[in-house]
Amino acid sequence: MAKATDTRPASTAKAGTRRSRSAAETEKIRVALIERRDELQGEYDQTLTEIAELQRERLTDSAGDDQADTGTKTFEREQEITLANNLLERINQVERAIDRLGEGNYGWCERCGNAIPVERLAAFPSATLCVSCKQLEERR
Repeated sequence: MAKATDTRPASTAKAGTRRSRSAAETEKIRVALIERRDELQGEYDQTLTEIAELQRERLTDSAGDDQADTGTKTFEREQEITLANNLLERINQVERAIDRLGEGNYGWCERCGNAIPVERLAAFPSATLCVSCKQLEERR
């Protein structure tokens, strides 16, 4: 007797094995992600306010600065801007996780389609790659 074969594409077969979350689980994750996004947004807004205040102070306090003073102030400003950009990137990652949750893709690796371990999601809720795929990406 001939054996029946699965003719579905691999991506469809993987999708069929995904466990769907209950509405309560999904809402709990969504609330946690939104709280995290709002927390990061508050930090980002505060950082921008501080950068603007420091910039105003530097403009009024720059009389008589030599090249070393100017270089130090430029370096400090670049550090502050880098910190603000890092916060903005983290906000974007959390927003992407919220979008993936709405699409039903949250908790699944974007590269291989396997489930991302719960421990990884607990430590890094906006993770989009499983541990193996992330390790491969970091080696490049």
